[in-house]
Amino acid sequence: IILGFQHYAVMLGTTVMIATLLVPQMGGGPGDTARVIQTLLFMSGLNTLFQTWIGTRLPTVIGPSYAYVIPVLGIINDLSDDSSLSDKERFVHTMKTIQGSLIISSFVNMLLGYSCLWGKLTRRLSPVVLVPTVCVAGLGLYSRGFPQLANCVEIGLPMLLLLVVTQQYLQHIHPRAQPKLERYALLLCIGLMWAFAAILTAAGAYRNARLQTQQHCRTDRSFLMSSAPWIWIPYPFRWGGPIFRATPIFGMMGAAIVTSAESTPVFYAAARLSGATSPPSHVVSRSIGLQGVGQLVEGMFGSLVGTTAAVENVGLLGLTRVGSRRAVQISAAFMIFFSIFGKFGAFFASIPLPIFAAIYCILYGIVAATGISFLQFTNSNSMRNIYVSGVSLFLSISISQYFIVDTDSTGHGPVRTNGGWFNDILNTVFSSAPTVALVVGSVLDNTLRGNSMEDRGVPWLLPFHRRSGDSRNEEFYSYPLNVNEYIP
Repeated sequence: IILGFQHYAVMLGTTVMIATLLVPQMGGGPGDTARVIQTLLFMSGLNTLFQTWIGTRLPTVIGPSYAYVIPVLGIINDLSDDSSLSDKERFVHTMKTIQGSLIISSFVNMLLGYSCLWGKLTRRLSPVVLVPTVCVAGLGLYSRGFPQLANCVEIGLPMLLLLVVTQQYLQHIHPRAQPKLERYALLLCIGLMWAFAAILTAAGAYRNARLQTQQHCRTDRSFLMSSAPWIWIPYPFRWGGPIFRATPIFGMMGAAIVTSAESTPVFYAAARLSGATSPPSHVVSRSIGLQGVGQLVEGMFGSLVGTTAAVENVGLLGLTRVGSRRAVQISAAFMIFFSIFGKFGAFFASIPLPIFAAIYCILYGIVAATGISFLQFTNSNSMRNIYVSGVSLFLSISISQYFIVDTDSTGHGPVRTNGGWFNDILNTVFSSAPTVALVVGSVLDNTLRGNSMEDRGVPWLLPFHRRSGDSRNEEFYSYPLNVNEYIP
């Protein structure tokens, strides 16, 4: 139960970041932000249960995705010049447009998954391609680490140092302390630094500080506690009937493809860190299809963005060395509980974001190093392998950073043609480092000649792609409750 709550606490940071970034620009107030966070938590809990139960069956938390931010900013920008709408009307209209776009674009993932097209693509991924793809799943998120931590360095930096010292060094002071600190040090450090931030807030340390500093450092700046309802149950079409418009729908389709590309390396990292075999292609296919079903439900319930496999929670598997599916399912129960009882959820959402940024500095690094570990299955002395991995790794970070830096606050990126839908698709796809790594690495590895299958590590990965290739596949990935007898 404690491990499950720890997973919930880790994923909460991304949820709050996305909601506090987008909702004010949509015209929503603190009360709207609180309800959006509750909806995001509710849908994350449901999708996590679905994935751990009948999806990949891996201990992965499914959380909100940044891939949808650019399409949402495009929708916000379309309504920003309409002076006839009040802020409340603009917020509701934006939410209804997002609903319609999520509903239609969800069929992209369902088509990719249930047609087994995505699984056939993953069969072409050798360990040479997995190295940069999994690596940038962590490295590509570096902007959410120290840059966010530095927004309130007096809280973020002590949190980073305290976590390293407590979790890595103090565990060796006594044999009984090792398992406890290894597993629960993260939660202990969050509690200590959160209390420290609350003391600074109550003592008036930020009373005369800049507004930006107050927003990042104070524990009472978001007004979530005062605006969140005690009990609020998310239900379908909460904001009204969905609005279907072509341009936002195409933008969301690009984001749906990106979430598929981002979830795939996270699944491989989760399997490696939890001690499972690499996910077979049919398991990856059904998980992507189920992700599409989840997005359809998210559109119906009025979620702000779609979901993807959470990188930070996979890093937590490596940090605690606990790859328990049950702990992740308990975390989903916490998400659903706190989404309904809003005051309790808002209480934990008041944790300053630099505390989460300090945690991400560790967890994203673990995922990045997991990608590097796939090198052991390849011939690391092969210049061809070095070329494919190196070029894919560099271009994925370089291209995505170019698109992110050149995207303004209204969602307009480097691609600016007369077709808004075309712009949103390309700007969204190329802003994702794992997507670029997957494309570049797959093309290079499958077109360049000169290496044997053994040098590329294919013989190690091939048995896991087949249903009966490894006896452990059934143990890790078969459906629960003997469902496999009826749905092979």
